[in-house]
Amino acid sequence: ASGPSVSRWSDSHQASNMMPAAHGMRSRFFGSRLARVVSLLLLAMLFGAPIAWSQRQRFMLEPNVPYDGRYTFVRLRYTQGYRMAWSADYPQMERNFMTILGDLSTLRLHKKASNVHVLDDPALNHYPIAYLTEPGYWMPTPQEAEALRRWIQKGGFLIVDDFYFDRQWDVFEKAMLSVLPTARIVPMDVSHPIFNAFFHIKTLDGMTHPATPLAKAEYLGIYEDNDPSKRLQVIINYNNDIGDYMEWSGEGWYPVNFSNDAYKFATNYVMYGLTH
Repeated sequence: ASGPSVSRWSDSHQASNMMPAAHGMRSRFFGSRLARVVSLLLLAMLFGAPIAWSQRQRFMLEPNVPYDGRYTFVRLRYTQGYRMAWSADYPQMERNFMTILGDLSTLRLHKKASNVHVLDDPALNHYPIAYLTEPGYWMPTPQEAEALRRWIQKGGFLIVDDFYFDRQWDVFEKAMLSVLPTARIVPMDVSHPIFNAFFHIKTLDGMTHPATPLAKAEYLGIYEDNDPSKRLQVIINYNNDIGDYMEWSGEGWYPVNFSNDAYKFATNYVMYGLTH
């Protein structure tokens, strides 16, 4: 928006008398406006830094651990769309989450290792739970969609995380329906067993996406045969990013309650996926 306009006076004497006042008004206006802009930029740098770093940092893809019956955190790597989006928060999120999950439970798991599989990797069939992040950039090939469909139909449980607002939703919805063409994506209710699988989660309100507090978290799901009395096949964290909250939980970037809630949701997802 432009600053307040200063009238053009035809009388030069009137104009000269008004100029000091007008100049002062403009100075105060632009000074306060500049202060607001600088404040917003500083806030964006402060709260956006962990997101930007986690999504742009270079990393080495770690070797997968061979299947040995222990729980292994599996992240899906998609090959189409924005190709690095699948790696957001990798691998620190996995390390933090597996450490917490190991401390909380008696689950036999890999604390210091995790796996990354493409969607049509036959080895994915060894693992009952997979995590897919930033689906707002996910565009599966027909072969990948078919392979993921078979995995889900055989009992796989998919956790979808880290996307917000309509544009990313539209990309995700198109991709998800290419995997499960007849699926209905429905809102979840806090009474569903997944929210009581380990922690008793009392409300689904309160969390937001780390990128903006305007993105209020929503939890949606896809049921087998679109029947809520049957197994939940996909849990969707929309307008949220539990992975980012877990990745930075030890750095003090985010409110402690958001990090704690992220671990609670993630733990419940794993426990539900292993028992259903």
